Amino acid sequence: MTTQSNAPITGAEILVRSLAEEGVEHVFGYPGGAVLYIYDAIYKQDKFQHVLVRHEQAAVHAADAYSRSSTKIGVALVTSGPGVTNAVTGLATAYMDSIPMVVISGQVPSAAIGQDAFQECDTVGITRPCVKHNFLVKDIKDLALTIKKAFHIATTGRPGPVLVDIPKDITMHTHVFEYPKTVEMRSYKPVDKGHSGQIRKALQLLLSAERPMIYTGGGVILANAAPELNRLVDALGFPCTNTLMGLGGYRGDSDKFVGMPGMHGTYEANMAMQHSDVLIAIGARFDDRVIGNPKNFASVARKIIHIDIDPSSISKRVKVDIPIVGNVKDVLQELLAQLEASTVKPDAAALGDWWKQINEWRKKECLKFTDSDLVIKPQSVIEKICKLTDGDAFIASDVGQHQMWAAQYYRFNKPRRWVNSGGLGTMGVGLPYAMGIQMANPDATVACITGDGSIQMCIQELATCKQYDLTPKIILLNNSYLGMVRQWQQIDYGGRYSHSYSESMPDFTKLAEAYGHVGMKIEKPSDVDGALKEAFGMKDRLVFMNFITDQTENVWPMVKAGRGLTEMLLGSEDL
Repeated sequence: MTTQSNAPITGAEILVRSLAEEGVEHVFGYPGGAVLYIYDAIYKQDKFQHVLVRHEQAAVHAADAYSRSSTKIGVALVTSGPGVTNAVTGLATAYMDSIPMVVISGQVPSAAIGQDAFQECDTVGITRPCVKHNFLVKDIKDLALTIKKAFHIATTGRPGPVLVDIPKDITMHTHVFEYPKTVEMRSYKPVDKGHSGQIRKALQLLLSAERPMIYTGGGVILANAAPELNRLVDALGFPCTNTLMGLGGYRGDSDKFVGMPGMHGTYEANMAMQHSDVLIAIGARFDDRVIGNPKNFASVARKIIHIDIDPSSISKRVKVDIPIVGNVKDVLQELLAQLEASTVKPDAAALGDWWKQINEWRKKECLKFTDSDLVIKPQSVIEKICKLTDGDAFIASDVGQHQMWAAQYYRFNKPRRWVNSGGLGTMGVGLPYAMGIQMANPDATVACITGDGSIQMCIQELATCKQYDLTPKIILLNNSYLGMVRQWQQIDYGGRYSHSYSESMPDFTKLAEAYGHVGMKIEKPSDVDGALKEAFGMKDRLVFMNFITDQTENVWPMVKAGRGLTEMLLGSEDL
């Protein structure tokens, strides 16, 4: 079945109508010569809104966050040459975190490809390593089907960004519009349902465990499987940890939640991960920042169950005993059905002893910090934001110390509320992420937690926020350092702070005001509460809050690179 019109229309109009057929509501983009026919077609339509960013990188980041914070698919539009190369960082960011997204790039006319034409680059070649798939449209007859394929590939199986490169002549040629309702690709058949026998084995192993651990990642969020995960954890009574990408998959205020694992995870989460006898990994990939040194992790005998939509992720870094390939939501639904039908229950005595041990580890109070009346502690700011918003805001984060503090001290009870760059660790994403979140969730409270290094990488998007009446609250934890770099230099490089200190900082209050927003500078701990209440009370304004924070504060706990999960530094006294 197809949607068809008999009168020939231009390729640009075919593209615009194809996006409308996919239910697209917003496109983040920046015009240029190779996409002007497309922009002319956008001008004539009323099916979706185009959001004019100030840099192509921000267009892709915003589209990325649009997807992360909703079940909609983000779309970005960039021109050829420098337009698409500016977009590569955004593509790589989304690819590392498996975010479904479609990026449309313009290309020089077909006859000029390979001729070093003005603003030409090999878009397909450049982006191949950092997209799930890409296309170069060579015939206008293939354009509508290619767009359909792009959305299908981006959103099925392990999600990811898909790029469609369209030469300018394709956008000006004419053809009858015919949009397919479905698409079949012989070489692309992702599996959704897990193997029932493997799921049965997994359940038997879980129910026999004495020291079980549930370890979940971003796959739970992407599969919209948080309800199933919460039911599973509550039914079994097992401890659960969510990775940086999985925060909110299981509710953060539950006593069964032991915190985030890994390099800056909690002591109890890491010790439970390491000393478990049965570990079930759900939509997680045993990342180096989660398990530390794989040899150290493998030094403890345990049985591992791994559920993932991507078969190539299973046993990639850690050998597993029961692999289950399938969509996390589908697999958890069957696992729950088998659990409810089973007469076998977990060993209550063994589980009780396990919880006693975990609660002993909790007594370390690894996230405890010493507050101050003299200088603003960044952890305190995050805690106050969490309390003020009842843990119900959408939190966009840049990358660095502030990102880790946000993950540690803001309690996420719902999925898709925490939006950050996990795999690539991209500085500069915070503000465009906040834009994408608010476009997808216009009535939500949105906060961007950032650092003085990160915010300046895409700060021009304050203009986009002004143009489209976007009102996120910018929380700048300003220590005049590239904080995480400084922390590593302190710990591993003898305190030689090579180019991690910013000696020339802008007046962020005046800068925010220059863009038409509200600027605040907060220097005293006693002023933090009042400033936050005032800022979040201004629902219709973007408020840029410049918190001057303790320059010496580090993120603890910490597992140094190459070390195991049990080799945690809990504070400066462990150095």
